Amino acid sequence: AGKEEERANTREERKSIIPNQELDSLRSSVSKESRGCSSMSPPAKKRKRTVTTTKKKPRPTPQSTPILILSEKPQKKLKPTLQSTSIMLLPYDLLLNCIARVSRLYYPTLSLVSKSFRSLVASPELYKVRSLLGRTESCLYVCVWCSSKYRWFTLCRKPDKTLTDDKKKSSGYVLATASIPPSSHASFWSIVAVGSNIYSIDTSCGPVSVSILDCRSHTWRKSCSIFRVKRTSFSASALDGKIYVAGMCKDDDGSYKNSVEVFDTKTQTCDPVPIPFGVENGKMNHETVCIDGKLHVVLLNRRVLAYDSKQGTWDEVLYRGLSHYMGSDSHCEIDNVLYSAANGAIRWYDTEGSRWRELMGLVGLPDLPYGPDS
Repeated sequence: AGKEEERANTREERKSIIPNQELDSLRSSVSKESRGCSSMSPPAKKRKRTVTTTKKKPRPTPQSTPILILSEKPQKKLKPTLQSTSIMLLPYDLLLNCIARVSRLYYPTLSLVSKSFRSLVASPELYKVRSLLGRTESCLYVCVWCSSKYRWFTLCRKPDKTLTDDKKKSSGYVLATASIPPSSHASFWSIVAVGSNIYSIDTSCGPVSVSILDCRSHTWRKSCSIFRVKRTSFSASALDGKIYVAGMCKDDDGSYKNSVEVFDTKTQTCDPVPIPFGVENGKMNHETVCIDGKLHVVLLNRRVLAYDSKQGTWDEVLYRGLSHYMGSDSHCEIDNVLYSAANGAIRWYDTEGSRWRELMGLVGLPDLPYGPDS
């Protein structure tokens, strides 16, 4: 009886347990379905969002977005074409006026840009405009004998001296090769500058001829006038637009005499009568210079005579030692001051103190060679 009661109780428990398990399974299935429904709902919403976002918006009209239109114009200006920025598209007169205001020290660099710039910097119109604008300036030209011919150089500015890594201080200037055809003859004593021209006097063969170098176009031309006297030695100097050629010439009887001729650069002719210079003054040397408005001539005995063109007279100069450094092939007159490079230094002559003084402040200049012709 006891066993039957236990079995009855077990059946009762099973009956009560089974419904609970079914209920639990039902609940779990319901919860799964609810989770399934909740997991499916977001994609539906995403699809709806995707559909709404992929719809093409109407293109805004210029009237509705004026700011966007204004912002697009500067972007086009940020990418200019080479043709639109070419300076050569400027009117010729305007371009000429702009280049005329640039220093001549930059012209050698500008001539390398293009053929148009090369012809522009060599045009006579450019230098007429520079003269009208008051932009004339002096330029340095150097003639060097090398490789059996004369080569010309001119001073110019470096295009961009900041591109170098050299820590040494630089003046920013450099001697650039000038595209000048070689002249038939050139020497220190036979070359003289007047205005924008360099005159080269040739006595190498036949009559004395004059070649003229136009420093604006870098071209040579021959003068129609020639000197009447062929000298064995001479020196040329310029004063007030005239070139004085002084030296020794051989007379018909075989003797040597002094001779001074004057060439007028304005009329391109020589004066009909040479400047008288008697033998009592002594024999000339091939050393002359023009300072203080007078032509100074060095004699063989190292005395110096000065010619006053207004008075037509010769007077001895009492400047002590003036001729000492004039024997160098490297002396010149700048702004009425005589300079000479000799014996490893550059000196200038002090006319008030009657002495040569060494030029100071030449920091970074290479050592000059020693010798009378340095």
